[in-house]
Amino acid sequence: MKVISETDLILNPDGSVYHLHLRPEQIADTIITVGDPGRVGEITRHFDSIEHTVHYREFLTQTGMMGLKRLTVISTGIGTDNIDIVFNELDALVNIDLKTRQVKEDITSLQIIRLGTSGAVSDQVELDSLLLSECAIGMEGLMSYYKQSASIQETLLAEAFLNHVHLAFPSVYPYAAFADNELLERFDSMGKRGLTLTAPGFYAPQGRQLRFVSQSTELINLIQSFRHLNYHVTNLEMETSGIYGLGKHLGHRCLSINAIVAQRAKNVFSKDAGKTVDKMIRQALEIIVN
Repeated sequence: MKVISETDLILNPDGSVYHLHLRPEQIADTIITVGDPGRVGEITRHFDSIEHTVHYREFLTQTGMMGLKRLTVISTGIGTDNIDIVFNELDALVNIDLKTRQVKEDITSLQIIRLGTSGAVSDQVELDSLLLSECAIGMEGLMSYYKQSASIQETLLAEAFLNHVHLAFPSVYPYAAFADNELLERFDSMGKRGLTLTAPGFYAPQGRQLRFVSQSTELINLIQSFRHLNYHVTNLEMETSGIYGLGKHLGHRCLSINAIVAQRAKNVFSKDAGKTVDKMIRQALEIIVN
């Protein structure tokens, strides 16, 4: 069996994985990811007890009990580059023997739920609502670095989006990935389903302009006018496609839940985003625990 090299899988002196500084016993099989380290405590304050707290750079992890359920909450930071780190290292913790550096024979499938914020681009999505990402299209190119097998549905959706935007963005090669269907159905009561577009940045890649002029002023219009079968883009954010793409190919069950704190079609931002995020946290935890 292949031994993974010390430079492919870097471990710290205490045996923890390089970036997350976590050891296998410090995480649960159900993991909640958030972008902001400050949101970790907003979730774990509902826990009955906390077993582990580990903080390194933007990665803050807390594992504890809520009722009879053991949960881990981890902050990923912003962007699919950070998702690449977090998902590979979480997978290593459960599916690689860190002492022998070999992949285990029995593979563990984690349940990973993102609780994040997002901006709506469709006027059908209300400000301060909650939205479940049924599918995500990635514009940031992460999955092009991996040997992957997309489904026909994913391939056709990505190709349709590429054909729609390629004249304005010839360097963009999108990919599509779907949520875990069982998780999607389990959390359906929280809000509408949507097609999430994951961008490689917050400003020009999402159609915003400050001093530095965007390459195309038509990005938001192109996103809003995209149609493929019953799909249209509902919201923009920066992690979901990486979560779904890596999760699928590593064998983990993933769902991204979005608190809609901006409505780009109407150019308005939430007056009480914290309240919307808190509603998302409370509802998600109730479903996870019960």
